[in-house]
Order: sequence, then structure tokens, then C-alpha cells
Amino acid sequence: MRHHGIHHVTAIAGPARRNLDFYTRVLGLRLVKKTVNFDDPGTYHFYFGDSHGSPGSILTFFPWEHVAPGRNGVGSTSETAFRVPEGSLGYWTHRFIEQGVEHGALEKRFGQSVLTFKDPHGTSLSLVGVADASSDGVWTESDVPAEHAIRGLEGVTLLVENGEPTGAILTDIFGFSEVAREGSLVRYKSDAAIGSVVDIRSVGGFLPGRMGGGSVHHVAFRSADDADQAEMVRKLAENHGLHPTEQKDRNYFRSVYFREPNGILFEIATDEPGFAVDEAEDHLGSELKLPAFLEPRRSSIETHLPELA
Repeated sequence: MRHHGIHHVTAIAGPARRNLDFYTRVLGLRLVKKTVNFDDPGTYHFYFGDSHGSPGSILTFFPWEHVAPGRNGVGSTSETAFRVPEGSLGYWTHRFIEQGVEHGALEKRFGQSVLTFKDPHGTSLSLVGVADASSDGVWTESDVPAEHAIRGLEGVTLLVENGEPTGAILTDIFGFSEVAREGSLVRYKSDAAIGSVVDIRSVGGFLPGRMGGGSVHHVAFRSADDADQAEMVRKLAENHGLHPTEQKDRNYFRSVYFREPNGILFEIATDEPGFAVDEAEDHLGSELKLPAFLEPRRSSIETHLPELA
């Protein structure tokens, strides 16, 4: 059975050590994979997620030591949301106070309680309290109690000039359905257990977004396999006049990329082969993993990567 939804979200961070500390220690996520940016191997690529590295749980980062700050604006992913149990937002509010995490007051969106916060690099994030937060995949090897742990991604909010053509991509290509409207916010939902929500906020007259530290680089949507991905590519061309890149092998999934009508970079990523393809699930994230074409350069790459300890 195909499961539509978000596969992962990739953002840009500042210093690698600080990025690693925040997501593993403060948020209690698992470091699922420690690799490098395949196009810039002097830069880490960290994947954070649940205990299995499940599609829909993954937030990834390219950490650059001296990156200039980005800016949310039109044509950007303005917020990334995680799922937590409905009764856990009080715990997280206290934890953010103790850890000095910048956060807002509890608010309501579409009847759900939402706690907004920012990571050390300025990435706009939120925790959404959900009633049916399954404990499957919860990472328990952190000091966040399992009953309050993050359950994967809830979804993203896109800030755009005109949401209709973006919504058409979500419904026609990725299997989402419009389920609610609240002011300028339109909610789309898929059948996935996690990573199932895309909110689109249409605004006029805002400054365009600027890529940099704290910015989301792209949002990746799930395809079951190569055939499923190829069908999505066909429909993008025939129904929307959009032509994704050639397929790129990212070791843990295979990807194509395109810019949706408002300029946000979207990826279509296969669920297969997954993160256990080069290390056992109980050792995910424990070693630096490189693609085969970079292995001959391992010694040089390891020398030039930032210290994490």
C-alpha cells in the first residue's frame, strides 16, 4: 500500500556541534545518519528522526559554521512542526524554559494546541499536541521521557503569494486533500501516520524569503519506489507543466527535485532502500557514512570536517 505524505525536511544550520546537541539532547531525537553533503563533502549532513529512521520522522541539516542568517518570507517553508502527545505540551514548555529555548505561548490552530519555538540557528519550529500519538518508533535513549517524546513530523507551513497552484500539486501529485480553512491558512492532509500535514498561508505584499541559517532548503514528499516516483514525474509534466531533475541516488532514497509554482523547492524521495542499508538499525548514526564515490577521499574529508566532541 502506498503511503503519501512528507518523507523529510532539510534545513540549513550554523555550527555542527550546536546543531547536533540541540536536536539529540534538547529535543531527544535520534541521530539516524551522519554523512556529508554529497555536493560539498566538507560539510556534514545530519539526519534526525525516530528510532527506525521512518519516512515522515526525518529532519535533516546542512550545518555551515559561518552561514549568514536566512529570512522567512514569500516562497519559503515558514515552519516545521513535530507531533507530541496532547498532554505533553506542559512538559515541553517547562523543558524549553530550563534549556533556554526561545518559544512562544500556547496557541490554537485548527482546534489543536501548538507550541512554537526556534532552534539555535533561528529555524522556526513547533510542537503540535495530537490525541492519537502512537508510541511506535519513539527514541528512548535520551533524557526526554518516552511518554513525552516527539513522535515524528506533523508537517510544514508554506508561505506563498497564491496557494491555489501549490494546493493543486499537493492534491493531484502527492495524494493530499484539503480538509480545513482558518483565515488565510488552508490545511491539506494525507493518509500517512506521520508527516501528513501541509498548511499553506497565502499572503500578498510580503518580502520574499532569503535562504540562509534557519531556512528550510526543501521539503521531500514520499514515493513508494521508482515506479511510483516516475508516475508522479509524468503527472507533473502532463498536468502542471513542471519538469523535475533527473533522478539522483542519495544512498538512503532516490530523489528528483522541482520548484513548485511559488518557487519552493520540492523533492520526491523513495521510501526505499532506507537508512539501514549501510548500518544495522541498532547502530544508526554511530559512524560517518560516505557514498562509494567519496570513500577514496575519506581520510581527507574526516580531517576537514568540524569537530563534534
